[in-house]
Amino acid sequence: MVTTSPEDLLQQLNWRYAVKIFDSSKRILEETLETLEDALVLTPSSFGLQPWKFVVIGDQSIKDQLPEISWNQSQPKDCSHMVALAIKRNFAEADVTRFIECMAESRGVSVEELEGYKKFAGGFVAQGVSEGWIEHWATHQVYIALGQLMASAAAVGVDACPMEGIQADDYDQLLGLADQGYHTVVGCALGYRSEEDKYAAMPKVRYAKSEVIEHR
Repeated sequence: MVTTSPEDLLQQLNWRYAVKIFDSSKRILEETLETLEDALVLTPSSFGLQPWKFVVIGDQSIKDQLPEISWNQSQPKDCSHMVALAIKRNFAEADVTRFIECMAESRGVSVEELEGYKKFAGGFVAQGVSEGWIEHWATHQVYIALGQLMASAAAVGVDACPMEGIQADDYDQLLGLADQGYHTVVGCALGYRSEEDKYAAMPKVRYAKSEVIEHR
């Protein structure tokens, strides 16, 4: 198994920053984009239930419409690809059943053999639905995916900018997500930094490790 050295990992994480100005002339290679998409698919989630959808926007005619619904920020237009990370709304028992069927196929076992796990995960989801916090749970899962995407992008030398400053309902309408039962939570612009972005060379501002990490 090939692994990244600790030094290389920290080098890439120090290299990354939230890009303010993208070079609109640079595009992510198709094989690199596919790698980042695969990294998104590999994101872990609670119970493995994957309550999400990721829309990768590379069409310039669509990207040109995004600043207006992103508080006039230019990154969604100028980046190579903009990713909208969305939750599945009304997540319920049917979604658990679908996941169990997927698990049975992937692991070569019967659905009946997974009945215990189905009841376990299904009970969690049913409680979330009845108590009204299932969408909050799903939103937390999407942020795990955002972190995975950003770290993966840094590892392969792709710049990124996480973006909460978007008008989510308008993203839903533009991308047709509401009709599919999904809702945008956060965006992430992917591409390559512009030489004009002064923030690229600025030192990171982080609290000392001793202030934020404790050992017990």
